[in-house]
Amino acid sequence: MLDTVPLPSPPSRVRAIVAGYPELIAVLAAAVLGLTVQRPLAWLAGHQGINVLLAILVFATAVTIEPAALRRLVTAWRSLVVTLIVGITVLPALSWAVSTIVAAGPLRDGVLAVGLAPCEIASVATTAMAGGEAAVSAGVLIGSTIAAVALAGPILTLEAGHAGVSPGSIIANLALVVALPLAVGLAARACAEAPSRDASSAPADRLLAATRVLSTPRAERAASRTALAAVAALVALIAAEIRLSTAYLAVAAALLLFLLGSALAGRFLGVRAAPPTATALLLTTSMRDFAIAAGLAAAAFGPAAAAPLGLYGVAVLIWGTAVAGLLRQRAARTPAENKNSTPI
Repeated sequence: MLDTVPLPSPPSRVRAIVAGYPELIAVLAAAVLGLTVQRPLAWLAGHQGINVLLAILVFATAVTIEPAALRRLVTAWRSLVVTLIVGITVLPALSWAVSTIVAAGPLRDGVLAVGLAPCEIASVATTAMAGGEAAVSAGVLIGSTIAAVALAGPILTLEAGHAGVSPGSIIANLALVVALPLAVGLAARACAEAPSRDASSAPADRLLAATRVLSTPRAERAASRTALAAVAALVALIAAEIRLSTAYLAVAAALLLFLLGSALAGRFLGVRAAPPTATALLLTTSMRDFAIAAGLAAAAFGPAAAAPLGLYGVAVLIWGTAVAGLLRQRAARTPAENKNSTPI
């Protein structure tokens, strides 16, 4: 008689899912919270709540990036350049193509702006959650942001024929939300791993001693939890600004098609790269920054054009956390499979 393997009970299955995909569970719960408790969360979103959370997210992720990972960026420069080129050519063309299924007007203009945005700031965090090369994600974030600021206006004008984008406010906002916390976080982590010196009484050495805690496993776990909390809070604030109607059915279809197309592009970019770099390229290419896209759409076409970007923001963060959980689970299974396999 054949031995039968008992199937896991439903509670055990649920516990396994929660343990394997904590980021996705947190983001889904945050989306439900944002859609049901909209008024106070929308107030926070309208009073710099999103920018504050993004700055916290960037800093918490930056302190987990080892200096050695930044040095490895040199070997990945070809992948970075190709990814940036795809970001300013393929993705704008893709957003223009999918926007044609939406009726002409502000909603179509908003979908059009998605492809002009740089990679999502949170993609650096989701890359780290997935076990990917967060330093590569940070490099793509910086490069794609520069490209978006420089080229968004001309490309929108070419595609829509009526757009005007002033880069000044976008640059100032990104400097505070991305550049400053990223630089502070990377510098703090570099100081934490700097070699000790003899003159321990010097102020500089006291600062080095204070930052040593950032290189400990406990500090990295705390930073990862902080990043996850920031991502979940972001989803709640974004969801609170969504106002769904039947007009959004075509918008949702267009945004999902864009997400699928950008994911395929990101997967293609990482075909020949090492797995950690491939993960970074997949997530940075498939996750575009909804907040910057909303700013571009509002500046170019008016506030009504920014409406679809909240829906995209929720979808892209759910996608990113789901992929992070899936890739992490796959990486955890691979060593066990290799260990159990017998050579022929």
